Amino acid sequence: MTQPQWTPVYIGIGGNLDDPRAQVKRGVELLAELPKTKLIARSKLYRSAPLGPKDQPDFVNAVVGLLTQLDAPTLLTNLKALEKRMGRAEPVVRWGPRVIDFDLLVFGGERIDSETLKVPHPEIANRAFVLAPLLDIAPNLEIPGVGRANLLAGRIDLTGVTAL
Repeated sequence: MTQPQWTPVYIGIGGNLDDPRAQVKRGVELLAELPKTKLIARSKLYRSAPLGPKDQPDFVNAVVGLLTQLDAPTLLTNLKALEKRMGRAEPVVRWGPRVIDFDLLVFGGERIDSETLKVPHPEIANRAFVLAPLLDIAPNLEIPGVGRANLLAGRIDLTGVTAL
């Protein structure tokens, strides 16, 4: 019986409630404990203004690189379970405040467009709070069908994202 392949994946992490620095750090720790998964890289923490309603605290964001033997839907299910375990409630408003958020940004070289999962993340090229930390760990990452991380970052304004 052959061993499942290890797939490189990138996860965006963010939060702005209940000591967001600590929440993001705890999120990284929990990602490292996922079954059939190894943490291989983590970015610095970054602060950014909220994308949605402005009457909420700034966000703390990071990106981690993992190697996983899980398939994409199973990994997504695990990410949602971790969010719930960490106390995430569904926001009342889109892009509203949250304790933690895990976004599956890139899953190997795959492009997935299903009802429940879109990979690469559809907004990856437009999000400074994703690209800035991604540059820390994978500046030359080729995002399937989108482009290379460092070239994408060069097309948007990263000044609103500050390393902590």
